[in-house]
Amino acid sequence: MEYTVRYSDRRTLSLEITRDGQTLVRAPFGFSEDRIASFVSEKAAWIDRHREKILSRRPLPEDPETERRLRALAEARLPALTEIWAGRMGLSYEAVRVTGARYRLGSCNSKKHICYSYRLMAYPDAVIEYVVVHELAHLLEMNHSSRFYAIVEKYMPDYRERRKMIAAGGAR
Repeated sequence: MEYTVRYSDRRTLSLEITRDGQTLVRAPFGFSEDRIASFVSEKAAWIDRHREKILSRRPLPEDPETERRLRALAEARLPALTEIWAGRMGLSYEAVRVTGARYRLGSCNSKKHICYSYRLMAYPDAVIEYVVVHELAHLLEMNHSSRFYAIVEKYMPDYRERRKMIAAGGAR
């Protein structure tokens, strides 16, 4: 199994699967190559499982026609859907933008600006609604704490199933 080692001033070994599916081992200075190889071998099942998960999340192909179609759909639907859910949740926001973000389906900042990637439109409606509620919940709680997820669950009790659809690469 191929992997890259990065040595640093740390105490433990760790593994990371990068966005392009490469295995990265972080190791303390002075760790022997044999110990690192043994560690990677022990974690082979974890590496395979997470590599498959990461690679299934790759963004849509960069086809200009697909981008144009999804962007138009996002610009037509997401501001209206955000307005509907903000009303249900009793929240207000400043602006909604559609972006070309590759790995983040949505974001919200402290200025109450909500951004959605046009790539979100490749997912089922259940996921689209979940991302809208998720971003609006950040207007009340700007983190991913248990309080944050309690807010999401209040408005979307089945949010866990919807999140699983994202992890499964839920493209239509």
